[in-house]
Amino acid sequence: MKWISSTLVAFALIAMLAQSCKKDDPVVFALSSLLAGGIDLNGASSATGVATDATIVATFSTEVDGSTANATNITLIRDYDAASVDLTITTSGNTITIVPNEELASGALYELGMANVKSSDGQALGAITRTYTTIGTFAPSGAVAYWNFEDGSVNDLTGAYTAVENTDVTLVDSKNSILGKAASFNGTTSYIEYPGGPALMNTASFTLSFWVYANSVGHTDPNGNPKGNFVMGTGFFKGFQFEIPGDYAWCKIAAQYDCGTVTESEDIFFIGDGATKDNGGWQGWTFCKDLTGSGGVPVLLKDTWAHIVVMYDAPSKVGSMYINGELMKAQDFDLWPAGANKLNAAGLKFDPLATDVGQGFVFGFAQDKSSTLFSTEPWGNVNSPDSNHFQGNLDDVRVYHRTLTQDEITLMYNSSK
Repeated sequence: MKWISSTLVAFALIAMLAQSCKKDDPVVFALSSLLAGGIDLNGASSATGVATDATIVATFSTEVDGSTANATNITLIRDYDAASVDLTITTSGNTITIVPNEELASGALYELGMANVKSSDGQALGAITRTYTTIGTFAPSGAVAYWNFEDGSVNDLTGAYTAVENTDVTLVDSKNSILGKAASFNGTTSYIEYPGGPALMNTASFTLSFWVYANSVGHTDPNGNPKGNFVMGTGFFKGFQFEIPGDYAWCKIAAQYDCGTVTESEDIFFIGDGATKDNGGWQGWTFCKDLTGSGGVPVLLKDTWAHIVVMYDAPSKVGSMYINGELMKAQDFDLWPAGANKLNAAGLKFDPLATDVGQGFVFGFAQDKSSTLFSTEPWGNVNSPDSNHFQGNLDDVRVYHRTLTQDEITLMYNSSK
């Protein structure tokens, strides 16, 4: 009996020691959950529909060593150009909170990476990568103004530009379900005005991006001649304007440039004839897409949707125009004649001396109703229905105070075409 009793005691001691060891074993350091604005990033497939301003919260099985939760060990990479997103990273107990310091591009793929993150007791987390796509069609981040004409509104989504007049504009189905709604203009009286035209354009580098459908049907003056289209603008060329003529044979943005002691206007003009400085074109034209064998510019612009991007890059002094994701025109202000003021073009600037144009930014015409410039011309009086009011649809208008890359332009076009 003594032998049995001793044996039982020994087994009990062994069991107690084993249990004690188990209690002393550290909890394995592992990722428990990973959420971006409430959307699970830790699933079997890449997450979609993540908000462009979503905060990412990583929760672990045990407390995190905050010194290892840093920008070296935690990264967020934008897929299309491999750019790193600047992050603010904080820890509290067993959670890491990751906040992008900029709004992310919409409709874009991102990769979140973690490596060498440790628990407070020194356990290292194995390398982890998770991808997700932000909500919406692709658009680069950082727009200073954005109009998508959804939810019955014609106001800018950044909150900077609220319409002070909205006359005879209807919201209709856009090019496709991806783009949703578009603003439709009747070619005679449709007009939307926003205060603050100079603030919209006064910048070094500049980009204007939009979808447009120029409708030729019945768009004629009292004599039956086709009318042109002032699609949008502020103060005509004393600010900037985008124009498509009645024959749809060209398009242009005319804008005022800051040339140091003066401002001067210049066009980025595309006619599709292939003419450059090397083959009979203006000495500053470095590229022009030749469309003469494929129907010319009307094939791109007349009674069809077109995605247009026009830009001025201040460091290089290059102006450019893209249609449907493809470069159509480029010009280099550094190649202007010796002594030309535009050799000093530092960016766009609303003419500070202009007294005959108002400062409103307008969809449907190229100047606001307080303006008198060209008011005696049959095509230039904003208050006359016979003038060159835009007829057609407009959507997804974005303005940036920077230039976009070819990849960004291509992705923007492809994601909504």
